[in-house]
Amino acid sequence: MKHPLAVSALVAGLALAALPATAPRAQSSLPALGDSVSGEFSVDAERRLGEQIMREIRRDPAYLDDPLLLDYVQSLWQPLVGAAKRRGEIGADTAGAFAWEVFLVLDRSVNAFALPGGHVGVHLGLIAMTVSRDELAAVLAHELSHVTQRHIARSISSSSRQSMVGLAAMILGVLASARTGNAAMAQAAVVGGQAAMVQGQLNYSRDMEREADRVGYGVHSDAGYASAGVAGMFEKLEHANRLNDSNNYPYLRSHPLTTERIGEARARVQADPHAARNMPADGAFEHALAQARARVLMDTSVQALRRAQAQQPGPGASASERLGLLYAQALASTLLREFEPADTALAAADTLLQREAPAAARGGDATQWLQLLRVQSLLARGDGRAAQQRMQALPEGGMSRALLLWRAQADLAAARAGAPADALRRSTEALQTWVAERRDDAGAWQQLAQCADQLGLKLRAVRAEAESRAALGDIPGAVDRLRAGQQLARSGAAPADFIEASIIDARLREMEARRRELDKEMRNER
Repeated sequence: MKHPLAVSALVAGLALAALPATAPRAQSSLPALGDSVSGEFSVDAERRLGEQIMREIRRDPAYLDDPLLLDYVQSLWQPLVGAAKRRGEIGADTAGAFAWEVFLVLDRSVNAFALPGGHVGVHLGLIAMTVSRDELAAVLAHELSHVTQRHIARSISSSSRQSMVGLAAMILGVLASARTGNAAMAQAAVVGGQAAMVQGQLNYSRDMEREADRVGYGVHSDAGYASAGVAGMFEKLEHANRLNDSNNYPYLRSHPLTTERIGEARARVQADPHAARNMPADGAFEHALAQARARVLMDTSVQALRRAQAQQPGPGASASERLGLLYAQALASTLLREFEPADTALAAADTLLQREAPAAARGGDATQWLQLLRVQSLLARGDGRAAQQRMQALPEGGMSRALLLWRAQADLAAARAGAPADALRRSTEALQTWVAERRDDAGAWQQLAQCADQLGLKLRAVRAEAESRAALGDIPGAVDRLRAGQQLARSGAAPADFIEASIIDARLREMEARRRELDKEMRNER
């Protein structure tokens, strides 16, 4: 069975063939996926390929929907997308067609990768390794630029005539071998002269890398980030490169460093009058918390959690670094269900934040991170009412998706514990409003399903389950749940809800048509 995240990386590998940076961007029609890969790769074809890959990725266990970390990474990503639009890097042809989505990968290695259609994956290991928001944003800007410059499309257009599935299968073998260090896996997947072609696509060309460096640097700077972050990332990658990587930095294998790239990056930083832009007052503290959360979540074995519990700050550690260590201790203790040390670490983190952080950090997102970890701890120990009270003390805005989902979890737990259902009804309606505009948010749909079921809204719960499966790419599963909803409505076992029943009927027709389309695509690709 294919590993879907390996499939994601293999299509990132499609962008790795050697092409000049000045390749034309003219658009022309392309045969449907599964036909020979030739001619120009259109925006529509790239979008559909990206959607096809993401359907696989979202079902993979390594696909991580951690609301806190995802909100943080998106808070860095959105200014980059905005800057790319202002600069004209994202044109009218791709602005609405591509997803421009960043997602998390539960992997401890240092990596990030771009996919067709504007999807960028970020490994937790990369977040844990960066020491500032500017460094993490530098990698995001580079990956964004591979998409905006359509390096993937340009590579596919120049490939030999292969079916999309055949090309993907070959690259999958090579990437899987790179991930595991097992060269035999690649030889089992690619044979004869095709192997050399696939291997040649595993590294971005020098021209493409330099173009992504140049464009990414401008996007990074125009988004308000300090270019010192770019320099810091290059220093880390160069150091890892000198140490021969040891398989901890797969980013170096898909984005090989050259002396030219290093020299040009340093020259840009030296010439940039904004190289040392000041980080927002709470930026260092929030990044330290994100770094700590990523470090704990990327390895939740008992041994790793014990190490996180025991880690102490070194001499000269900054206040933000010490805050990160306390957060890691509290999160590790919560995951180990050792709640007394979790409470102790959180109390120490609160004290440190109040005494040593700037005022913006004390009243900003850093404080919300600590509060939400308290809510997570209370939910883990089964105290739904206390979790609900904690959430009620937090503002409605801020980290909107994280707060929305955590609030719904707390209200659900409190209702299950016998609390009045008024708060749960408000959370349910807030979730309904959210998914009405974001149909692909599987996590929000799943939370809505649980809340609606608790309130006795059976048809809404079944439909939300179906939408969650559809968002994860499981169209047959969505069809099954919608059919179950139809039967429930017709049997009279659920309270009459004609509007919801009508929506279920309409969505079932749409999903069945979508399943037929997918079946047809798969037959064409074989």
